Amino acid sequence: MESILKVEKIEKYYGSRSSLTKAIDRLSFEVSKGEFVAIMGASGSGKTTLLNVISTIDRVTSGHIYVGGEDITKLKGNHLNQFRREELGFIFQDFNLLDTLTAYENIALALSIQNVKSSEIDRRVKQVAEQLDIKEVLPKYPYQMSGGQKQRVASARAIITNPKLILADEPTGALDSKSSRMLLERFQYLNQALEATILMVTHDAFTASYASRVIFIKDGKIFKEIHKGQDSRKEFFDKIIDVVTLLGGDLNDAL
Repeated sequence: MESILKVEKIEKYYGSRSSLTKAIDRLSFEVSKGEFVAIMGASGSGKTTLLNVISTIDRVTSGHIYVGGEDITKLKGNHLNQFRREELGFIFQDFNLLDTLTAYENIALALSIQNVKSSEIDRRVKQVAEQLDIKEVLPKYPYQMSGGQKQRVASARAIITNPKLILADEPTGALDSKSSRMLLERFQYLNQALEATILMVTHDAFTASYASRVIFIKDGKIFKEIHKGQDSRKEFFDKIIDVVTLLGGDLNDAL
């Protein structure tokens, strides 16, 4: 299958020469087109740092990261900004919606920046709103929406540009259980029906059980990875819990 993301022997150090911390230790993996992959690990395992360097928020100390065959570790300035804007979709725990814009305007903003025609913007916004079941909130402002609606609007904003890779950072962290389940079912729909490629960082085993593969990080390295295959979500959840237990430490850090 076509490789969308290739992480190749990356390292990330923080601090000064006298006090260096290795957050990522020669870590490598790939994500194929249409995969839904979850990254799990206890606090301090390196999972957030990993997402930060893949999202170009931070830079690796060494190694390479390829998205769609392009080495993003070499991108700078306008090229980096354009890549981030056009090839990556971001879904954050705190939504990051603009309070002064309606849901429609928040979703349309990325296309407006790309100078897409207004008629095409309208078509695409309504299409993604239908897919995520948020047509009724398009005229509303963020303060008029529930947490679940805000997160689905944020998800719509992330996929409206048809990015190569969607990066989700603890997407259910601010949601109640019902809203979390609804959002994760929409993620599955985006992944299975629209072939969206999703890389999601989560500390929650229930959330991770919606993915097709889970990569566990410990001390900046891959500890283990498991595939859902033909398992039911409940069976996959049980396997995730088994690995979390093997990881050791405080179980609540990973659940």
